[in-house]
Amino acid sequence: MLLGLVAGQPDTVTRLVVQDEVILRIPIAPRPLGPPVRWVERKGPKCIPIAPIRGAMLSGPEKVDFIFRNRVRVRAQFEEGCTALDFYAGFYIQPRGDQLCAGRDAIHSRMGGSCTIERFRMLEPRLDR
Repeated sequence: MLLGLVAGQPDTVTRLVVQDEVILRIPIAPRPLGPPVRWVERKGPKCIPIAPIRGAMLSGPEKVDFIFRNRVRVRAQFEEGCTALDFYAGFYIQPRGDQLCAGRDAIHSRMGGSCTIERFRMLEPRLDR
């Protein structure tokens, strides 16, 4: 029954509560078509809210970009040696409360692995010409 709940909406963030434990399934979006955009990293917050997260994109070997409802992007960087490519099929997060925090929370692959978030970086778009 639980598999039916998750499998029904592959392109949306899905919240599932199991015995007072919140699990969010985050879909991985394909790369958008259009002009190439270069994302410039800036200092990011220690924690990000989970409610406005609408999806994610792989952005490098140890990075996943969270896409928010208001089109803001925040990059999660993992500890060295933890590859983001394991998350190509989507991933799960189990936040403590309503925020996801660097140094505390981890991202769990649908394939069974997990990576602790080392830090967050804010992203600003720059058009490549």
